[in-house]
Amino acid sequence: MTRFAGYAAVFDRVDRGGDVVRAGAFGEALSRGVGDVPLLWQHRGHPVGVIERAQEDAQGLRVIGRIDDARLAALVRSGAVRGLSFGYRVRAADRRGVRWRELLALDLVEVSLVAQPMQPLARVVAVGG
Repeated sequence: MTRFAGYAAVFDRVDRGGDVVRAGAFGEALSRGVGDVPLLWQHRGHPVGVIERAQEDAQGLRVIGRIDDARLAALVRSGAVRGLSFGYRVRAADRRGVRWRELLALDLVEVSLVAQPMQPLARVVAVGG
């Protein structure tokens, strides 16, 4: 088992898909807790761990998770995998012109460890035992 901390979403930065997550977007979803938010690998398959805690701070959606898959845990510990991402359902969004979509309210469905995050700044920032 390996624990990690990082950012699954970074606020106010356009991602590779043309979306911008705004501060407060997860507020209502987080008020319900994260007990049922799985940790996946590349947004697919069976859970490889769990998200123990998620909260918004000034930078974005900060998560603390536990990786139960030994192979993936070793890749994260070595630094070979550092990307984070999240699966969501849009509750409210606004298109400010044709360049990007602002995500204002989201339901958090899952958090994933990924090889290439959609938001390049969404990363694992600390790894523990």
